[in-house]
Amino acid sequence: MLKRLARTRPPSAPWICSRCLQKPQVRRHLTGLATGTDTKPSPTNLYGLGTDQAKHDDATLCKIFDDAKFWASFSQKSRENKPTGIVGNRYLTHPDGFLEFVQITLQRCKRIVMRVSAAHTVQEYKTMVRQLDRLSDLLCRVIDLADFVRGTHPDRRVQASATKAYAIMFEYMNQLNTTTVLNDQLKKAAAMPEVWESWSEQEQVVAKILIEDFSRSAIELPEGSRQKFVQLSNEIAHDGAEFVDRMAPATAVLTFDSTRMRGLDPGMARALTRWGKTKIHTGNHEAQMALRYVHDADVRREIYMAVRTASKSSISRLEKMLRNRAELAKLSGYESFAHLTLENKMAKSPQAVNQFLNALVEDNKHQVQEELQELMELKKADAERSNFPAQINAWDKFYYTHRLISNMDHKIRSPDFLSAYFSVGTVMQGLSRLFDRLYGIRLVPRETRPGEVWGDDVRRLDVVSDTDGHIAVLYCDLFSREGKTPNPAHFTLRCSRELSTSEIEEAAATQHPFSSPVEAATDGMAVAYNKNTNSYFQLPTIALICDFSTHYYSRPALLNFNDVKTLFHEMGHAIHSFLGRTSLQNVSGTRCATDFAELPSVLMEHFASCPSVLALYARHWETDAPLPMAALEQRLAIDTRTRAGETEAQILLAMLDQAYHSSLPLNPSFDSTKTYHDVYNTYSSTPEPQGTAGQGFFGHLFGYGATYYSYLFDTAIAGKIWKDVFQKEGQDGSIDRENGEKYAREVLRWGGGRDGWKCLAGVLGDERLRDGGEMAMKEVGKWGIRERYGG
Repeated sequence: MLKRLARTRPPSAPWICSRCLQKPQVRRHLTGLATGTDTKPSPTNLYGLGTDQAKHDDATLCKIFDDAKFWASFSQKSRENKPTGIVGNRYLTHPDGFLEFVQITLQRCKRIVMRVSAAHTVQEYKTMVRQLDRLSDLLCRVIDLADFVRGTHPDRRVQASATKAYAIMFEYMNQLNTTTVLNDQLKKAAAMPEVWESWSEQEQVVAKILIEDFSRSAIELPEGSRQKFVQLSNEIAHDGAEFVDRMAPATAVLTFDSTRMRGLDPGMARALTRWGKTKIHTGNHEAQMALRYVHDADVRREIYMAVRTASKSSISRLEKMLRNRAELAKLSGYESFAHLTLENKMAKSPQAVNQFLNALVEDNKHQVQEELQELMELKKADAERSNFPAQINAWDKFYYTHRLISNMDHKIRSPDFLSAYFSVGTVMQGLSRLFDRLYGIRLVPRETRPGEVWGDDVRRLDVVSDTDGHIAVLYCDLFSREGKTPNPAHFTLRCSRELSTSEIEEAAATQHPFSSPVEAATDGMAVAYNKNTNSYFQLPTIALICDFSTHYYSRPALLNFNDVKTLFHEMGHAIHSFLGRTSLQNVSGTRCATDFAELPSVLMEHFASCPSVLALYARHWETDAPLPMAALEQRLAIDTRTRAGETEAQILLAMLDQAYHSSLPLNPSFDSTKTYHDVYNTYSSTPEPQGTAGQGFFGHLFGYGATYYSYLFDTAIAGKIWKDVFQKEGQDGSIDRENGEKYAREVLRWGGGRDGWKCLAGVLGDERLRDGGEMAMKEVGKWGIRERYGG
């Protein structure tokens, strides 16, 4: 199947990305787009802002987010501009515009397919990779943008049009997936020495990726087997979506005498109680609150059992999906679905993943025991407790962890105290100043044109480089509104890609409503000329979605520190897109191996709590007083007090994910509940009670089967890079241009065009890591994730 020709954004993934629930999707060098020697601009003076224009942009950036009156005036100017389509796409000026966009795109796609199919000369084969990459780009331009708009735009007519466009292009993609001609032609081209040697390193990487994806997608199997593959794939997609959408507990409601609910918030208790009986809906927030607050251990035990026991239908759907995945892998010649999936990841094999996870278990074990001992001391102090007084049970952990944190909370000021130092505008300002210091790029506010954005409070920022000029477009939809998803997310609406002379000429030869052939070739969206390559590049276009409250209109929207980390995390994905500006879209920005994609975003969380970075921007919104670091350090100490237990929970899920995607489901007697308890009883410091079936709530088994370890993996790597690169010479290393240039040169600029192990070896200066493998995975596990946030 042509995965890379329309590699859509993966499904929601809170398991892999604790801050962004939607995981994203050329190569930027620091002086151009070709591989070469990078020159290092000199540091500038004020927060890295060396010109009056930069200082003006910096001040405006803060005000458009924090000053309602300023924003009203700033956005009013946009209404005077000429109307355009959504995110600048000129076809999307009216609800039916998506259908026109689809028709134009289909015509372009079909011309490429015909051209590739008919290729027979060496010169034609030399263009093969770029032709297929353009085909991929055309498909993704529609699929990714339509997918975003149908879930974000408030106009139902636009949603409906986007949904139709998505379906049409997806059907067309599936038609391409049923023919072997593209695979045959690409393999033929790659087998010609004169063709292969004419390709750039990036073209060779993309060729290998496409060939491997074709191979894994059964396109070379006999017709009957290929149809079986398609059937299994469709069933997996259907059952997986059903599993996620319809997961439910076996027991929906529990009822208790209200006298047993002591400890629960009185307001919540009253709302849930009628005639002396308190009803707890096990699938709702109230069940989690009860586990944290209710004093009665027997009540907590009953609630815990219910919230960890999925319905039989949920289990059935999960097991069917797992069996079909195992069958699909066997059909494709792989030992298991994990072997199939991990082959093109950094891990390469299930054995390597297990090496990493076991090493992480050993690294984390001592800290877990220390945390449990603290909880045990609290439990012993409850003299009236008679429920297993010598051990912490699974239903005790939430309760005593909350007690532990509450005891620490009482020793500091209100958690809301710090929010006054983190308005949305100052945090965005801080991010821009940080990026300027490290990479020589700034976030510059731009007026939007009528129709360009999907909400009045959406801001557009242009990303401007001090060496390359305009390099990306960022749409910030950060404030809450009715009907909007509460989940933070990073969306790649369009990838970076170099425009070929032939496609510009093709656009010039057709009738179009645009002012130039270049605009016609890019649908009117942002484009820039690169003097180093003497060519045009379509600019990466990114949307960041958050749900920050704006209840207090007399002051800016203020963020708690978890919100700050969320924004830094999402901007970590964005910086990968900004600087990973490769000439081929298949490897641009976040289009890299799943177990490498979270590295930039997790690393950015370290910057969020670094004093040198906070000094760039964190000031009281009203008094302009600097952030009191001692108060923040106390807050961080609380937030990280139970980190080892949280790490253990993620390790257990990662191990369960590997077990489920082994060959186990091929066994006729496969029982996912037995496997669940085997894993937990072997590795958990707090054994899971018999009778539970928590796997039925593990929805991310569908979206990221066999790769759940990725977030832990990238967290360990990020901690190592933070310590050995950005903090090697002290805290100020976090704003040192040389460190930023090194990280960008070795990691960010490649997007997915370089093996992650080579990126890691380059940035850490450790050649032992270059070839990856089981020992390298074990080494990363030994690094642990104790130093999650830097300071």
